[in-house]
Amino acid sequence: MKDLKKTSVFMSLILRHKPEAIGISLDSHGWASVQDLIAGINKTDGYYLDMDMLETIVRTDNKQRYSFNDDHTLIRANQGHSINVDVELKEAEPPEQLFHGTGEKSAASIRKEGLKPQSRLYVHLSKDKGTAEKVGARHGKPHIFFVHSGKMFRAGYKFYLSENGVWLTKSVPPEFLGER
Repeated sequence: MKDLKKTSVFMSLILRHKPEAIGISLDSHGWASVQDLIAGINKTDGYYLDMDMLETIVRTDNKQRYSFNDDHTLIRANQGHSINVDVELKEAEPPEQLFHGTGEKSAASIRKEGLKPQSRLYVHLSKDKGTAEKVGARHGKPHIFFVHSGKMFRAGYKFYLSENGVWLTKSVPPEFLGER
């Protein structure tokens, strides 16, 4: 299972940020050929992937990072891209409140400037505080902001719900942020 985790992390890098690292390309919707992905990963030192392993990674990934097309010939990351792709997100009305976890060191600038996507295409928000705390912990001591998402939506901001349940928006101005 350790090799699957290592391969999954590498796949995330490829399918969200650097497909050229293994000589593949993504289409305008983020899809890559499964055959090309497997061949590209297998040309990389320290990695091995076959179709059974790939299906296991997609099925068991706790964050549901990946999706296959209907016949499993294409694969893509569900969100989190830094490269410009349209993963065909559906606009959705968010709950009244969403959460964003970050490291304590970023809290002051977020209070001042709001949430920005940084190197990604969207700001990532979670529907529960626990998930936001886990995300924040990856950046040091966690700091949790709550987002007045219902108020933002009514003010005309767009929200999207990814295939794996992550809420996305282009930015969150400071006036829509709160802390507890």
